[in-house]
Amino acid sequence: MPTPYEFHFDFLSPNAYLAHRVIPGLEARTGVSFKYVPVAIMGQFKLTNNKPSPVQMEGVKNKPDYVALEMRRFCKKHNITYHWPKPFPFDSRPFMAGTVIAEREGVSKAYIEAVFTAAYEERQDMAAPATHEQILSKGGFPKAAILAAQSDDSVKTELRKNVEESVARGTFGSPSFFVGDELFFGKDRMDQIEEQIALHKAG
Repeated sequence: MPTPYEFHFDFLSPNAYLAHRVIPGLEARTGVSFKYVPVAIMGQFKLTNNKPSPVQMEGVKNKPDYVALEMRRFCKKHNITYHWPKPFPFDSRPFMAGTVIAEREGVSKAYIEAVFTAAYEERQDMAAPATHEQILSKGGFPKAAILAAQSDDSVKTELRKNVEESVARGTFGSPSFFVGDELFFGKDRMDQIEEQIALHKAG
């Protein structure tokens, strides 16, 4: 059953990382907590016929430069350290599967933070298996279970269900937020989300 406040994300999305950095302030101001739901962005694209932003911008004059400018502005406004991941795109499936296990073990918050930090702040090689192992060792996470997550049928089923249910509720990409039944897409909706939280809490 959906919780009142949800953040549907994929580690592959730079905007999901930027939103992740802003969420703590939003939670502090509103007194709510967002449930992080791993939702594979490529699965969303497949079910909605959406396309990655670089594909959408291909051949479009000026737009890529403006998008990059907007990201720099966002980082400056919120004092966020951001680096383009190495490589990009990278295969986020091992990390998404790991999130399911981390949630079951009660360490998802720390695990998600560690993966986002490795990818977008430390710019570690997210394609190297050793990177995942180092993240797990450094954070004291259940290493064997998380590394085996991608071949766990129950994890595959949960991730597939997450995508299907998310799209059924209206999503088409990452990051997506829910406040009750209200959907908000993208990192630039924080003011609207905060307003909706106040309305939701007021009934």
